[in-house]
Amino acid sequence: MRRYVRHTGLGILAVVSVGLALPSRVVAQSYPIDCAILLCLAGGFPASAECSAAKFELIRRITPWPIEPPLQLWRCPMGMSGSRFNEINALLAATGQPRMSMPQVGSDGLTPDTRRYRDAISLYHVRYSRHQSSGGEEITDNTQRGDYDEMGRFSWVPASLASAPEWLAEALGGQRMPIRRCVETQRMGRDDEYCLRYETVGHSFTPPSSVRAVAIRTSDHQGNHSVELVRY
Repeated sequence: MRRYVRHTGLGILAVVSVGLALPSRVVAQSYPIDCAILLCLAGGFPASAECSAAKFELIRRITPWPIEPPLQLWRCPMGMSGSRFNEINALLAATGQPRMSMPQVGSDGLTPDTRRYRDAISLYHVRYSRHQSSGGEEITDNTQRGDYDEMGRFSWVPASLASAPEWLAEALGGQRMPIRRCVETQRMGRDDEYCLRYETVGHSFTPPSSVRAVAIRTSDHQGNHSVELVRY
């Protein structure tokens, strides 16, 4: 946790608590689990007892049933008074760290950094099956994507596994093929044309014949992604 505090600790960490200048064990004991999930997620879930507990809770929430929002910022107090902010700067000065300016928060009470970590979460609940019948191939795809709106409210929206993003296709297995389009042609005779160059314009994904799973991808402060898959 200290590594993250030194690099990016002014935007998120200042608004969570005065305790962020204290050892991580004190922070974890003093604040709700969602504060720990936010800090550990931003730091890439570094090896520590506190971040192990935070990651365990994150995975528990997306494990059926029920499937819960992975990050519940409404359970993590973000407000901060001027006196609390002065206490933070006093603690930073006492530990030899530079003082910070008051972080800017939006109408939802979040800083841009906090909002960015929340919005970078990608969550899919996959319920897919494919089989052959007398009428041909039958596909049932009840895939959903979990979204946070601008005010942080979480909801499920319909999605299609056939157009799954690359990270989800890799996590689930199956076959992902490029969709190519001809962008340059040459005429061959009066009626024929020959394609000189193709461009990839997308991908098609053929999943395994049966999938029931929840998949989540998170992003840390360096832009590194982490994927967790829970099959059931």
